[in-house]
Amino acid sequence: MDISKNAASLVAGLLTLSVTGFSQTRDSIPGAVKDSVDVRQRVVAYAADKFAITRPFNIEFSHAAPYNFSSERNGKSLPGNKVNSFSQIKVSTNINFIKRKTWFLGATIGYAYTNTDAGLTTSVGGPVTTVEGDFHYLFSSVNFTYFSTLFNKRTIYTSSILVDGSDKHFERIRGIATGTMVLKANQRTKMTAGILLSIDPSAQTPVIPIFSYEHKFNNGLVADVVLPKSAYLRKHVFTNGRVSLGAEMDRTSFYLYNIDGTSQKYEYRQLDINSGLTYEHLIAKYFVVAAKTGVRITPSGRIFRKEDSFGSPVFQTSPDPGFYFNVGVSFNPFSLIGKKK
Repeated sequence: MDISKNAASLVAGLLTLSVTGFSQTRDSIPGAVKDSVDVRQRVVAYAADKFAITRPFNIEFSHAAPYNFSSERNGKSLPGNKVNSFSQIKVSTNINFIKRKTWFLGATIGYAYTNTDAGLTTSVGGPVTTVEGDFHYLFSSVNFTYFSTLFNKRTIYTSSILVDGSDKHFERIRGIATGTMVLKANQRTKMTAGILLSIDPSAQTPVIPIFSYEHKFNNGLVADVVLPKSAYLRKHVFTNGRVSLGAEMDRTSFYLYNIDGTSQKYEYRQLDINSGLTYEHLIAKYFVVAAKTGVRITPSGRIFRKEDSFGSPVFQTSPDPGFYFNVGVSFNPFSLIGKKK
């Protein structure tokens, strides 16, 4: 399965991965109900800390510098091309509206706007055609999380139903379910492992292992790994700041219509690995301003028929690495920046 956003999956993939990151004060927690409310609060706080999309509100803007790319159409190589501009605006809101001692139910709604400007050639030595596009991608999901124990270890089960589409049509409904066990959780080290199941015809692999590891070193550095989503080395700086060095996966998706003169619907999907530096700063207790910059590596961008999978493209691009930057602001009343965990 190609890793989902909003960038990643999509969104539900991030949500289900994010709940694995909560902390406890001992390695094993009995399944007593009295612990459940505290565990639920920790799950919400850690999900919001690791993934902006799980916060009550998030908005961000990103831009990639011009880059070249090679391409193939129906397995045949095409001349090299160039993307002159690639910009995105992403907005999302997330809320848990039913909360109980051992479970909660919530929803996520989001929108992504993508603007592209590319120079394309269809034959060697042929003319360069400028192609500009504005694409709108909308998604929403209903998310259920349940807390239990298995083999005397805290275990979290999640499920999400996700629908998406464009400004023109509703397109897909998908399902994601996870089971995650807390293997170790104390004041210095937290480790979890689990399985993610994707019910999505467009996914290449329906089952994928998930793993998270967080460790606080004596010098104040924190290793924060959530596989297959991200890997960071973090450090709290100043009074309300945090700097991170590492990489994370993101995803761009949108639907295409009438590109071949027929009623056939297509999806464009691009997986990105954003590596570099991130700085976050907490303002007025609840707002997190973030800035990211570095190198974006895109292993592949693909156009495929809606009824097919990501592994069966009709058009495929292989972009060169390029510079990117991202700025955003989130409302996060659960922020752990500037606080001792």
